[in-house]
Amino acid sequence: MIRSMTAFARKDTRGDWGTLTCEIRTVNHRYLEPSFRLPEAFRELENRFREELRKQGLKRGKVDISMRLQSVESEVQSFEISDEMAQAVNEAANHINRMLDNPAHINALDILRWPGVMSLPEKDYSAAKEAAAGLFAETVKELMTVREREGERLRPLFEDRLTTMGKLVAEVREKMPQLLAAQEQNLRDRFEKAKVELDPERVAQEMVMLAQKSDVAEELDRLDAHISEVTDTLQNDDAIGRRLDFLMQELNREANTLSSKSIDAAVTRAAVDLKVLIEQMREQVQNVE
Repeated sequence: MIRSMTAFARKDTRGDWGTLTCEIRTVNHRYLEPSFRLPEAFRELENRFREELRKQGLKRGKVDISMRLQSVESEVQSFEISDEMAQAVNEAANHINRMLDNPAHINALDILRWPGVMSLPEKDYSAAKEAAAGLFAETVKELMTVREREGERLRPLFEDRLTTMGKLVAEVREKMPQLLAAQEQNLRDRFEKAKVELDPERVAQEMVMLAQKSDVAEELDRLDAHISEVTDTLQNDDAIGRRLDFLMQELNREANTLSSKSIDAAVTRAAVDLKVLIEQMREQVQNVE
């Protein structure tokens, strides 16, 4: 299963307490890094939400969670007035006024503005909190579906390039005996053109050195092995992004070595084509969980 780290999900729910909206956005990141923007009354749910992310299988990505609560518009809350505090503020103001030559009149609004005189009764958010927990779980589930859907869209891209890479490796492997034979003949022609007496032992030494320098069998074997490993990894149901990233590095290393050992323009072109295909996959791997 291929899961993309780039996704978005949004869910709403309604109740007697109002309308609750949850939005989750994810982008690629090396680790799982959630950040929350929650109503103050829901702050205590953050740890529960973090656990829900892990429970539903989120392994990597920067996750932005936003939850908004819109209370019922027709709901009117009455204020609580502290008579004791209001009386104390009034008496203190009158006491000061008696000390002043030109005292100012204190009105009811002045007293109400004083901290502790007027307050809103604490609202019961228990039902809304339970609804928020359920809404968050549903939104995460939707997010996972989107991540899987977006990830599976990358599968043809990977598979097509892996197939092409396998063909390139097979073509280079098939050409190598012919290329080595051509290099040997080229070496003999150079000796003859320089009118150098052909010493069989010297020719043998030169051919051994040429074969060692241009032997790419090991690189081709490793390229085949890495291509096969990437193919198998794409079938894994776990988080595969880090492993794919490592395999892209290994593939690129072997392609570079193949290029450095090239003894023919065709091999050089194949190495360049391989590196282009690997880079195209590597760019997409950055978004894979």
